[in-house]
Amino acid sequence: MFLAKLILRIAGWKVKVTVPDYPKCIICVAPHTSNWDFIIGKLAYSAIGRKAGFLMKEAWFFFPLGYFFKAIGGIPVPSRRDTGTSLVETLTKRFNDSQRLVLAITPEGTRSLTSNWHTGFLHIAYNANIPIVLGAIDFAKKEVIITDEFTPTKNIDTDMAAIKKYYSHFTGRYPEKFTTQ
Repeated sequence: MFLAKLILRIAGWKVKVTVPDYPKCIICVAPHTSNWDFIIGKLAYSAIGRKAGFLMKEAWFFFPLGYFFKAIGGIPVPSRRDTGTSLVETLTKRFNDSQRLVLAITPEGTRSLTSNWHTGFLHIAYNANIPIVLGAIDFAKKEVIITDEFTPTKNIDTDMAAIKKYYSHFTGRYPEKFTTQ
């Protein structure tokens, strides 16, 4: 915790977190334009004494990196053609079977420019009846902000529009790779 705070302070980052430390929740994280988002986000959450898991392509879980990623909360995601099971169903079951599970998900699903954000995190939250916390990594202001919660309406289009609107005023590491349109 102290080391994470120190690293962020030296790098000039501020962390603002006011949401409760829920035993189960999804942290929706955007913008996601760089691998630095992962590092800054992990440091920020650690700096306040909290832990969150994250999803990552299964291909990254090779020896020895696989052990490291799992140790810091990584959950391997197989490519869609490798499995017949739904990731939403798998993660919903994992939430339902866990006493504590906090999972950071980037709805963009890529560091490239995309307006087609993934909706799986909304389905997981609906099905597991867990809150969604909105986390932003704003490179323009050098701030990590986790101050807002989102209550889903179960209307995917309405919910995604509201979430994109929330993130529209934040700036990614590479602004040209981020859109909420």
